[in-house]
Amino acid sequence: MKKKERQQKVIDEVSINRKVTTGFLSQNLNVSEDTIRRDIHELDSKGLLTKVHGGAISTIQKLYHYNEDVIYNRENKVLIAQKAITLIQDSMVIIMSGGTTNLMLAKLFPKDLKATIYTYSLPIAMQLTELPLIETIFIGGKIHRNSMVTTGIDVVQYLSKIRADICFMGVSALNIEQGITDEGYEVSLIKKAMISAAEHIVYLATSNKLNLKLNYDVCNLKEIDTIVTDLDLDHYKLKEFISAGVNLL
Repeated sequence: MKKKERQQKVIDEVSINRKVTTGFLSQNLNVSEDTIRRDIHELDSKGLLTKVHGGAISTIQKLYHYNEDVIYNRENKVLIAQKAITLIQDSMVIIMSGGTTNLMLAKLFPKDLKATIYTYSLPIAMQLTELPLIETIFIGGKIHRNSMVTTGIDVVQYLSKIRADICFMGVSALNIEQGITDEGYEVSLIKKAMISAAEHIVYLATSNKLNLKLNYDVCNLKEIDTIVTDLDLDHYKLKEFISAGVNLL
């Protein structure tokens, strides 16, 4: 079987079953699991399916399939979410950025929480629909396929009209000199708009994001309200930030 034909069969199986394992595909197509893994990696890069631990899912299924296998560094993100929840009160207006740390936060929100939540993340918006007392407002725009968030000037303009009590923002990189930076220009603009739209900004940063720098500035250290990490406050990685006066949780 030629590569093109084999990969089409992989796509067909994912479309029919929503989720398939490398073992299932290997047996059905009579090729090695390594070959299937390479096919999945290539098809994922083309946006034709989504690679997950042990197999693949459809790109539609991706919207609501962020399970424990897909969320990398899950235990640390649970810890961050549990800390961040202590900052929430009923009747708040909240903005949430994309990312799996914020998704974990949405998963752990109390079922009786009453709030209005704005987000431009499709997975987070769908997760929030499971909470009966949350009013979820999805901010539309150009959809970024890999991260399943909307980007573009429409998102920035919408955020400029919001006045929120608190904003939970995922962090791509944080260091003592540059503050918070991101890899994408459009995303950095959206995050700046979020900062302007909320009274209090809470940055959710797993420890692997500390002491990193990316290409585009989001905010400097003095503009940071609160950083929530998975580390204890006496951890050596946090000493510089504490000395600089950053509020850590």
